[in-house]
Amino acid sequence: MNDDEQLWIGRARQGDDEAFSQLVEAYQRPVFNVCYRMLGDPAEAEDAAQETFIRAYTRIDSYDPNRKFSSWLLAIASHYCIDRLRRRRFSLVSWDDLPPWRWLPDPQPQPEEVTLRHEAQRHLHELLDQLPPDYRAAVILRYWHELSYEEIAEALNSTLPAIKSRLFRARQMLAQAAAQAESLPALKQPAFANGVEAL
Repeated sequence: MNDDEQLWIGRARQGDDEAFSQLVEAYQRPVFNVCYRMLGDPAEAEDAAQETFIRAYTRIDSYDPNRKFSSWLLAIASHYCIDRLRRRRFSLVSWDDLPPWRWLPDPQPQPEEVTLRHEAQRHLHELLDQLPPDYRAAVILRYWHELSYEEIAEALNSTLPAIKSRLFRARQMLAQAAAQAESLPALKQPAFANGVEAL
């Protein structure tokens, strides 16, 4: 957290709307990204991001300065999106615009490799779409936002063992899907291949 951010937070907690606007400006993109990856619809993600900042504004007094402000905001966004997904009773996310998984090889692949890779990603994304909302939130925070286990536990109001277990089970499910999909042997899968990551 830089000095400007600390100043904005301090002023926002004293009721300075301009200072809170600076925080919105600084964090609108990561908050929107979490909402979009959770909900899959840009318009719905915009609504969720707006609601996240409204909730942050009304609860700024409850913010603990010992926590990372970004983790606190992402926690509000994640919980709100989880509630929306549960109310929806299904989750259908378009993953086409998301960044590729980090273990996919980058150097100018041949067309056949591109096809295999796309098919492999499609299988993985189909499974991710079926994960329970809290599993899905943990996976997104871990693999797209690269939060630590501790930060995810804090963001999702959970415990470190629960987050490790949740991610382990999600990786097991993904690994089982990978083993069953014909196109997946072309993938490099260090994180999910055995359903295990260094804990």
